[in-house]
Amino acid sequence: MNSFALRSSRIASLCLAMAIGAAAAAHAATPPAQIVIPGERVFPESLTSTSDGTVIIGSLGARTIYRAKPGSGTAEPWIQPGTNGLQGIFGVFADEKSNTLWACSGGFGPPPPGAAPYVPTLHAFDLKTGAPKGKYPLPKSDGACNDIAIDANGTAYATDTANMLIVRLPKGAKALEIWAGGDGAFGPKGGVLDGIAVLGDRVLVNALFTSKLFSVPINKDGRAGKVTEVKLDGALTRPDGMRSFGKSSLLVADAGPDNKGRLARVDLKGDTGKVTSVKENFPGGPVAVTVVDGTAYVLEGQLMLMMRPDPNAKPQPFRATAVPVGTP
Repeated sequence: MNSFALRSSRIASLCLAMAIGAAAAAHAATPPAQIVIPGERVFPESLTSTSDGTVIIGSLGARTIYRAKPGSGTAEPWIQPGTNGLQGIFGVFADEKSNTLWACSGGFGPPPPGAAPYVPTLHAFDLKTGAPKGKYPLPKSDGACNDIAIDANGTAYATDTANMLIVRLPKGAKALEIWAGGDGAFGPKGGVLDGIAVLGDRVLVNALFTSKLFSVPINKDGRAGKVTEVKLDGALTRPDGMRSFGKSSLLVADAGPDNKGRLARVDLKGDTGKVTSVKENFPGGPVAVTVVDGTAYVLEGQLMLMMRPDPNAKPQPFRATAVPVGTP
């Protein structure tokens, strides 16, 4: 083969390799239509994600934190039951700035026979390795740690569902403290304070049973401002997990107007909000949402089968379903 032919052959091989690499990269970047969490009694309650596309899922039934690697359609066990006292897992939240995975731990009703009593606790794990970094019991021992959000200063906020409170852990603090709701501003006990998100200089929370959305300003000294109910142009129905979406919007997992399950978007302007249905019909009961590069993943918990066991009922495969949402 002469030098010209050899050079041409090498160029052709290089171009082919580049084309194959580009096709593989494009395929890897395509988000899976579903992320499946294997197992029959997983009963997932929350999920979160990182900028590289990793999706992390917390499980009430299996007491395990699962992780789906970027582009994977299957979540695998990552942080095992009992790690640093971990019990049933409610909210999970990935804070890449501090390399921390936050997780709410506790349980429904009495613990299983022989199990330790539930201790409502906010846990911190290394976001890369899963190693424990700390744990913080809720100020009230009869509380229920549900979901988490982080502000720009690194303060962690969590909902105490049972006591209708927001608790907080300022960056570097050693213990959680009650931040808002001690005066009943979110309603009486039983309203189930649930999803939480931070948008700029305020914290948004919802109440599952009253279907209300509240706004709490973060004052310059870090204290909570006056709690205000957000006036919505359309109803949220039993809202659960929610995440901030851009600078002035929320994505909310709720039952929807027909109780078939919905992903809703709330666009906020001051203390008013416009509600839009993004996608409906999540029969497993949507409990949480996270966004990966323009794709929302809506998690179905099938929690009714856990709270009201039926020996003849078998859960469907546990999953998070992809919903295109674009950019806010």
